[in-house]
Amino acid sequence: MITAAEAMVRCLEEEGVKVVFGYPGAAICPFYDALASTDIKHILVRQEQNGGHAASGYSRISGRPGVCIATSGPGATNLLTAIATAYADSIPIVAITGQVSTDLLGRDVFQEVDITGAAEPFVKHSYLVKDATQIPRIFKEAFHIAATGRPGPVLIDVPVDIQNSKLEFEYPEAVDIRGYKPSVKGHVGQIKKVAEAISHAERPLICAGGGVINAGACKQLASFAECCDIPVITTMMGLGILPTDHPLNFGMLGMHGCRTANEAVLNSDLLLLIGARVSDRAIASPSVLEGRTKIIHIDVDPAEIGKNVGVSIPVVGDAKVILDQIAEVVGKEEHTDWVRKLTESKKSCMRDFDKPTQGCVNPKQFLSMLSDKAPSNTTVVADVGQNQIWTANYFKIRDGKFITTGGMGTMGYSVPAAMGAKLADMGHNVIAICGDGSFQMQMMELATLCQFHIPLKIVVMKNNRLGMVRELQTKNWGDRQMAVHLDGSPNFAILASAYGIPAKTITDISQAGEAINEFLQADTSFLLEVIVDENESTL
Repeated sequence: MITAAEAMVRCLEEEGVKVVFGYPGAAICPFYDALASTDIKHILVRQEQNGGHAASGYSRISGRPGVCIATSGPGATNLLTAIATAYADSIPIVAITGQVSTDLLGRDVFQEVDITGAAEPFVKHSYLVKDATQIPRIFKEAFHIAATGRPGPVLIDVPVDIQNSKLEFEYPEAVDIRGYKPSVKGHVGQIKKVAEAISHAERPLICAGGGVINAGACKQLASFAECCDIPVITTMMGLGILPTDHPLNFGMLGMHGCRTANEAVLNSDLLLLIGARVSDRAIASPSVLEGRTKIIHIDVDPAEIGKNVGVSIPVVGDAKVILDQIAEVVGKEEHTDWVRKLTESKKSCMRDFDKPTQGCVNPKQFLSMLSDKAPSNTTVVADVGQNQIWTANYFKIRDGKFITTGGMGTMGYSVPAAMGAKLADMGHNVIAICGDGSFQMQMMELATLCQFHIPLKIVVMKNNRLGMVRELQTKNWGDRQMAVHLDGSPNFAILASAYGIPAKTITDISQAGEAINEFLQADTSFLLEVIVDENESTL
């Protein structure tokens, strides 16, 4: 017999969990006591939300569900934003929370909150454990649900008295959940329709989203695009599916994307949406598109198909499996004129960087320089705001990954997510890029980097403004700037040095080359503060 808390740890070991992120409290103490006797590495974040973001970053590099832990009440509610962020971007995480004793549930006692009820709109599934003997089954199911079908977060809430209960431990070998059988293989008839549509199309276009990355289907998509000579554009979450300089990659679409990608959508006669929901920021007028373009939508979640744009040929299943199925039935195609036209458009969009005002750096030019110097396998983690769009458009992805929060747009994501990404693979370079507004939502995690010796590189774009909101106010509200000034912000380089982290500030692009070299070559964490004009444009 072992305690349920010990069983919870054994379940994590059975699932191959190596690292967890959390913040303890009284209601989760039995679990933490059991965790102390294992080889699982616990990373003590400085705020629970950051533990959830770190688990997300860990998952996106490791390909397995990340794990985060919090206590009851405010500890659990602090996790909600991270859980919602993972849900919006289809990232598999398992969140474990402590809860008050079962005999106190519903009595509004100290640090009680109905966390399973609160999280219901943005979890794939949640469990409130009331029987300790069910813990092995629950944990097995939780990891299976999180990682299969459309990936996403699963919450396990465990009352403190349950954690102290005893049980005979036996971990299930398999999962059989009635009613949960995600489709993986595409319907043969629909696959044939896709092949026929491709063979008849003159201007086909692939729009690839984060679902392709989640499915591990980047190689399959590249092979399919090359075989059929089909141009590829991506959503923001799909950046990195093809290297930026791939001849069939025509960039990111949408309101913050590039002109060529948006023109390609307007002029295509066949649009293949793969692992993308194409929200309002990607396609502003879906009804117009539906009327003139044949649309194929491939997604593992049937609820996503046709949600935002009408579809001619729906295909439900795993993107990797379906792309293999399509490859078996399509022949080699050529769309030379179509590809040439888009290539010419792409070249015409290239222009020299604007000269910034004195004492400032052009952030677009800086990010272009940074990507040229960074190792080819670099993972770049962008926050939210202008820094996100600058990074998406100017940091060239080669063999690495682009990570951000696309669906929820959560400020304060980049540093903890990058921390998790680095811990998932300590051998690759990880850079977090954020603005001065978003950095101040997460700068407490500098202490976590120091405590656990995580060598993370951080770029802070400082313009003393909430830049994207300021820009909206300038354009749409007569430049009446309200609540967007961050003039009380500290010198971030000095702040980093207080944590013992090397740092540097640059105020001119002429300083960038040397600073970037020092930044990339550092064996420890390094913070680079880049001074940007307060009126710098997003695009």
